[in-house]
Amino acid sequence: MARVYLKDHKRVPLFKNMVFGLKLGWEADKRLLSGYLINMVADRVFALYVQNILFLKVLLGIIDAKGSFEEYAKTLVLFLVLSVLLKGVNWYSSYMRQVAAKNVLKQINNKIFRKAVSLDIACYEDPEFYDKYQRATEVLAWSLFDSACSAVAGIIASLLALGLVIGMVTAIDRRYLLLLLPSALVFVVEVYKSRVVYKRDKEMTTNNRIKAYIQRTVFLKDFSKDMRTSNIFAVLMYRFREAIDSNIKILRAYGLKLFLFSAVSTLFGEFIPIIGTYALAAYQFVFTKSLTVSAFSVVLSSINSVKEATLSIAQSFEMMSRFAFYFQNMKEFLDFETNVKDGSEKCDTFESLEFKNVSFRYPSSEKLTLENVSFKIKKGETLALVGVNGAGKSTLVKLLLRFYDVTEGEILLNGKNVKEYELSSLRGLFGAVFQDYRNFALTVNENLMCHECDEDEKKRAEIALKQSGVWEKIASLPEKGDTVLTREFEKDGVGLSGGENQKLSVARLFAKDFEFAVLDEPSSALDPIAEYRMYESLISVTKGKTVLYISHRLSSAVLSDRIIVLDGGKIAEEGSHAELMAKNGVYGKMFTLQASSYNKQQEEVL
Repeated sequence: MARVYLKDHKRVPLFKNMVFGLKLGWEADKRLLSGYLINMVADRVFALYVQNILFLKVLLGIIDAKGSFEEYAKTLVLFLVLSVLLKGVNWYSSYMRQVAAKNVLKQINNKIFRKAVSLDIACYEDPEFYDKYQRATEVLAWSLFDSACSAVAGIIASLLALGLVIGMVTAIDRRYLLLLLPSALVFVVEVYKSRVVYKRDKEMTTNNRIKAYIQRTVFLKDFSKDMRTSNIFAVLMYRFREAIDSNIKILRAYGLKLFLFSAVSTLFGEFIPIIGTYALAAYQFVFTKSLTVSAFSVVLSSINSVKEATLSIAQSFEMMSRFAFYFQNMKEFLDFETNVKDGSEKCDTFESLEFKNVSFRYPSSEKLTLENVSFKIKKGETLALVGVNGAGKSTLVKLLLRFYDVTEGEILLNGKNVKEYELSSLRGLFGAVFQDYRNFALTVNENLMCHECDEDEKKRAEIALKQSGVWEKIASLPEKGDTVLTREFEKDGVGLSGGENQKLSVARLFAKDFEFAVLDEPSSALDPIAEYRMYESLISVTKGKTVLYISHRLSSAVLSDRIIVLDGGKIAEEGSHAELMAKNGVYGKMFTLQASSYNKQQEEVL
């Protein structure tokens, strides 16, 4: 099997990767490769053999034999009919390819998106993962599936045309074939050239990702205020220019080598075959008189057709060699194994949750974020997990939902290790509101229900919006719950404030049928009054449910049956609000400090 190699000696199987890429495209839509095959075979055979060789030979044969004008005219009419048929075939195959190409992009995009969503959260903290993802999406951004089908169809069509033309040349004089042998070296040159091109493009991946990030950031509303009120735009532009300058250096480093490859390819693929053939044909025609006018014309036309077919095959082969590397990137991305493995058990009800001697370290860190954490929460209980920022509270949620797996210890759900459950079943048990909440450029109702809504679901969404305290704002919008958030795609879209967005994310929880509510800083963007009202709604909506409050603001703790205080990744205190206040430890001091701060804010307002 043909293989090409990277500098680090990593072997990349050419044909295996091309088969992988073509198989993906074929499974997505068979018409893409079929359309190219129909178009290329008809076009190449007609242009390189029928038009340049066969038609010329027939016409010159009529003239040499002093045939009638009627024979000549019939030949012209036949050629016209074939040309019209070819145009029809090309139009049909072109239409077929255009439709299929869009479908292939859609299907493969969906495949990549589904893979990205299934990967561990830890991947998003790994620059190497982002580079793999970037190179995988380049296959689609550069329409490489389309180009790969074109290259393969071009090789098949050119080989067929080449076989027909060589048969014609051989019939005239076999010595002409010797002049084509240097063309075979073009294949070797193009393989090495493709390796260099891939290495060059790979070196530019990170720079291209930096450029794409800055280009995207400049247009995002989230960053617009900071861009206009600070010098951060200048810093971004410096990074942007730095990435471009780095790419220019990479291009220059590879420029001479690629030029030399192209020069050698031209020498073996064009210069030697053409000059040699013209010299031999001229010698036979002028000096030995062994070629007639018609044979001389056919030889020259045949050699040009052979040259075009050979170069087309070489270029297509070079493209395939380069595509093999990019399909390798996509294959590696789609084969990327997650550390968080799916279990086989289903989980439909909640009875208890236990953290048992749990310790956790992030992959990029040497320090434990959580250390020997143990606690248990039962059905219907309300637990508050409190502590200063960085104490490890949000990390605990990530472990609970299996965004990460524990480093040591175990988490038991209904007495079983959470690793035994299906991820979708496990996560479906919980209704979660995260501190880094995000709402999407969809309608309000779609943001709540997470799918397109019928009228009954819109009524459920309205109830949830009222419970979260944001319905008054949504009701004032022109389309109410059908209003699209942000103006990124809709000119009639609306932007909500930070507090309104957070209430909307809480409404998503209220609209869901859940057994266990996980509320990670659910009121971080709210003022004390709005926070109080939200907690009143939370108490009502979560009545009879199991609730885990996570916050550094302690208003939620008062509402809880039990409180756990995290400090430096360890459990510092545990008990009810009254017990911890009486103890006057970490919790008591935090609560007293926050209470005095709230009182001061109220006095300033009054």
